[in-house]
Amino acid sequence: MVLIGSFAAQRGRVLLWAPVALSCGIGAYFAMKHEPGELLLRFVALIALLAVCGGWVAPRSRPPLILVAAGLAGVILAAEHTHRIAAPVIEHRMYTEVEGRLVGLDRSLSDRHRLTLDQIKLADLPAERTPRKVRIALHGDVDTDGMIIGARIRLRANLSPPSGPVEPNGFDFQRHAWFQQLGAVGYTRDTVLVLSSGQDDLPIARIRQDISRFLRESLDGNTGAFAAAILAGDRSGISQRGLQQLRDSNLAHLLAISGLHMGLLSAFVFVTLRSLFALAPVVAMRLNAKKIAAGLALLAAGGYLALSGGNVATQRAFIMVAVMLVAVLLDRRAISLRSVAIAAVIILILEPQSLLGPGFQMSFAATTALVAVFRELAKWPEGWWRPPAWAKPVLAVGLSSLVAGLATAPISAAHFNQLSQLGLLANVLAVPAMGALVVPAAVLGLCLAPLGLHGIGFVPMSWGIDWILFVAGWVAEMDGAISPVVAPGPMVLPLLAIGALCVLLWIGPFRVFGLVPILLAGWLWANTARPLMIIADTGAVMGVMTDHGRAISKPKGDGFTSLSWLENDGDIANQEQAFARANWGEWPNEKTATVLGNHVVLLQGRGWRDRLDDACHTADWLIVPHWLRVKPNGKCSLLDRRVLSRTGAIAVYDHNGKPRFVRVNDRRGQRPWVQ
Repeated sequence: MVLIGSFAAQRGRVLLWAPVALSCGIGAYFAMKHEPGELLLRFVALIALLAVCGGWVAPRSRPPLILVAAGLAGVILAAEHTHRIAAPVIEHRMYTEVEGRLVGLDRSLSDRHRLTLDQIKLADLPAERTPRKVRIALHGDVDTDGMIIGARIRLRANLSPPSGPVEPNGFDFQRHAWFQQLGAVGYTRDTVLVLSSGQDDLPIARIRQDISRFLRESLDGNTGAFAAAILAGDRSGISQRGLQQLRDSNLAHLLAISGLHMGLLSAFVFVTLRSLFALAPVVAMRLNAKKIAAGLALLAAGGYLALSGGNVATQRAFIMVAVMLVAVLLDRRAISLRSVAIAAVIILILEPQSLLGPGFQMSFAATTALVAVFRELAKWPEGWWRPPAWAKPVLAVGLSSLVAGLATAPISAAHFNQLSQLGLLANVLAVPAMGALVVPAAVLGLCLAPLGLHGIGFVPMSWGIDWILFVAGWVAEMDGAISPVVAPGPMVLPLLAIGALCVLLWIGPFRVFGLVPILLAGWLWANTARPLMIIADTGAVMGVMTDHGRAISKPKGDGFTSLSWLENDGDIANQEQAFARANWGEWPNEKTATVLGNHVVLLQGRGWRDRLDDACHTADWLIVPHWLRVKPNGKCSLLDRRVLSRTGAIAVYDHNGKPRFVRVNDRRGQRPWVQ
């Protein structure tokens, strides 16, 4: 009876659980190894429709049936979106002439300028097989100051398909690129030829670029680059050192135009307008100042969305703010779990794949936790201690940073393999400057810019940014600022999410059972097994676990793959340090290792063909980063580019003293984005 009563108590909270059910369906779609066919999707749609009809006929069963329908709808939404945005992807590497329109300019992880092009023309491909978008890194000394968004350019570049995960359960760049309609990535060392300026193309993007350039010219160094990032969504000017300090101090979220920025801006506009109306009581008595301020704040948020580039994170932030402001217009509570749930449902319908990204997960984890905690604090009885008025803002910032930090810490650690030990301190010191000085001064500067008085706002804004950068550098340089974390298995985050949501959303004593999946997730994470050996999908590098950590088979080159392995191990060593952990043999172009009694040889560099047969006679596993037409003579199991192109990266685990091979493409299955 207690259990039935507990379920009955959740009837008014179906809306809160709707995004959870929708997420389960979307997650189930992306976890499938085979793409569901049209017949299966029609059957799923029929079951969802029957569930809705059953809820209509039987009101007592309505809540669980609606949630079942929402879960099934998640599968259909994800499948429909995946196929709707399908775009061509090149099938192999090529060196070709590329012509296209410049739509994005940023920096890669190696700190090189990177161009994103659309309206592509490739000299060696017909139009129906040409990607919608291409991203090209500029190697060498290339001046990008004259490159204007919207310009049509031409260059020769080395292109390749987006790469797959560097290890099983690793980040899937192919899937990420699929939903960006990015059909090729590459680099060039040649001169970029500007064919036309594109004066009429992408006017808003050109305004953003002009604002970004103006801010970087007006304010020095990382200060101007930080301002360009938060006002125009352009992070290309920030130095790698400054960016790393922001990450290590857990302040990198201040760079992304997210819910914090959108909320601060709309709140500033809303409060300022209401205050102005209060100065004119005659007007305030005749007009609904609250709703007018909410409507104008919504327009300001929409303008900020357009100005910032409208990427997925900013769209998510705008939707969350818009839901809250519309609630004000409709005389509903602006900040509530219902508004958070509505925003989540809207985003999942528009961008189902965002569920898999850290942005969506961290945004809604922090927002849900903050709303739930402050809702409980509001229920405290009057007799409890109340802080003095002057202390409330300080305590609110500290508590908000603590709650948001605790809610997002596991997600951040899972995606980025590190925990910022002093992130709370950095946020308590920096976030108030962002809300009290940077955002208000930025709004003031933008409003006065047409009059040439932008300095009145931008100069104080620079003071706040300098303080934030100082805090980031100070905290990042402290001993123990960050702690490396082993990458968890695929079930850890879903279990954490389900458990935390049960604790926060469930009404009644059974909410304590939400601790069970949380504890199970913690146990799985603590007992994560890392591979004894990983072989890259190119065969160019391997990583072997030693007593001192993973040893990488080359000191330079394939840096992204090597550093990803080390980070997933929870290892802070760089590639050169990891290379020195093992004795790789006497031949400079032949790396040898022993894994569970098996002799492993990797051949590369000059003279590899001369050593092929001898290596195959002595090796159990022979790795060759080339396509071989004929298997060499010997007993070895051959892993060349032909084999690795089918399997993807390979990880070897210890299974009761015997090697267990886990192949990336076996884990991913046959999906549209799998090359």
